[in-house]
Amino acid sequence: MLAETVCSAVSAAGLGIAAVTAYRKRFLTALRITAYSLIPVGLVMTGAVGWLARTAFSPLAWAGFGVLGASWVLFALVRAVERRRGNRAAQAVTGDGSAVPVSPSASAPALGPSAGQGSRPATAPSAKPAASSTSASDDFSDIEAILKKHGI
Repeated sequence: MLAETVCSAVSAAGLGIAAVTAYRKRFLTALRITAYSLIPVGLVMTGAVGWLARTAFSPLAWAGFGVLGASWVLFALVRAVERRRGNRAAQAVTGDGSAVPVSPSASAPALGPSAGQGSRPATAPSAKPAASSTSASDDFSDIEAILKKHGI
């Protein structure tokens, strides 16, 4: 009952301000203020204010908000741990304990036998047609020239 009274008072005050604004010949601003002033009355008429008032003073609702907050914290914690583990997975640890970044284009012999290949020799990829390999090498030479031009 108190919430409905407050909303009605806020709407009445807003309509009064809109009337003064319209008297000053600022009609568009007055219409905007009128639109905002009618929102609290509309919420009272739909029953949303009563529901909100019952929810705001309900211990069960506050416990539910606490459970939702705890769930959000757990999601954030899991995401932080996954990010941290993702950074560790992107690095390989050498024998002396220093970290070496692993790039996806690194070949098996460059990583050595500890990369899961064992003592098995690396197999060469299947041979491509000569025309496509020359165009690919031309593409890379263009890229290398651009990078050298920019000092990279």
